[in-house]
Amino acid sequence: MEQKKVNWGILGTANIARWATIPGMKKADNCRLYAIAGRSLEKARSFAEQFGIEKAYGSYDELLADDEVQAVYIPLPNDLHLPWVTKALQAGKHVLCEKPLAMNAEEARRMYQTARENGVILMEAYAYLHSPYVESLKGDVASGVIGDVDYIDTSFVTQGYTEDFRLHKEHGGGAMYDLGCYCTTMILSLIEDEVESVRASAEFTDLGVDMLTTAQMRFAGGARAAFTVGMNLGAGSNSRFDRLFIHGSKGSIRSDVEYNQEGTLHYTIYTREGAQVREVFVPQNYALEVSQLGRCILEGETPHITEAFSVKNSEVIDRVLQAIGY
Repeated sequence: MEQKKVNWGILGTANIARWATIPGMKKADNCRLYAIAGRSLEKARSFAEQFGIEKAYGSYDELLADDEVQAVYIPLPNDLHLPWVTKALQAGKHVLCEKPLAMNAEEARRMYQTARENGVILMEAYAYLHSPYVESLKGDVASGVIGDVDYIDTSFVTQGYTEDFRLHKEHGGGAMYDLGCYCTTMILSLIEDEVESVRASAEFTDLGVDMLTTAQMRFAGGARAAFTVGMNLGAGSNSRFDRLFIHGSKGSIRSDVEYNQEGTLHYTIYTREGAQVREVFVPQNYALEVSQLGRCILEGETPHITEAFSVKNSEVIDRVLQAIGY
């Protein structure tokens, strides 16, 4: 029996679509790469030729008017998420929108309300959260092997930003929006409790975006978490720094794996009995998220990244940005 496929349209020709999501779509067995739209027809046609996409449009509105498009992937700059997610949902398209979904929690709530009103699915694109590696981490934490989690520390620091929307405040730029959302979603995935307090500080550019942000979170049950994100790690290379440390009442877990990494990955569990290395094979995470949303559309699965989770994460980001005076 032939595999049912969802006809996907891509709203924009961003780099993340080129190097991550489109290659993932090509690997997803329930995805048909049907259409792409760019700010110019020339750019859209270039992508279509490179990746074997059937149709190219010179405007986003043209793609949304195509009745054959069932689902839309949106990799636009952060400030454009609300208007174009809303338009896509109102056009009856299911939507996968790049993280962070919204500039604030109120925008996120409005988008999900629009999805409900139009009977379509909206999911925020955190490809790494679909990873078997993250599921393995969560499974070990849930098993109680390290006891009750009382502290998490994670960092994500990169460099190499030049002419990029992430350097401009009006587009929702800065380390917290671009990188901090990884840390907050990881923390919220591992500590399912209400966030009681958030404290943070940051270093800003002359254009008003945070280049380095450090935050502390306290949960209602007493657990704490801390994270650091930055866009200014050294200079002159493409290196990055990723870290995750989970401390519990009976032990800890340490991981130095990059967010969104694939291949054979490892983390180490430390208990009184000694150290245990866990090995997990991870295929391309972007293929996993596209396949999962496809199953939601075709088979009625629940989105892996739920509305409640996305809104809660947006609320935490709001509190961090307020604390640093963004």
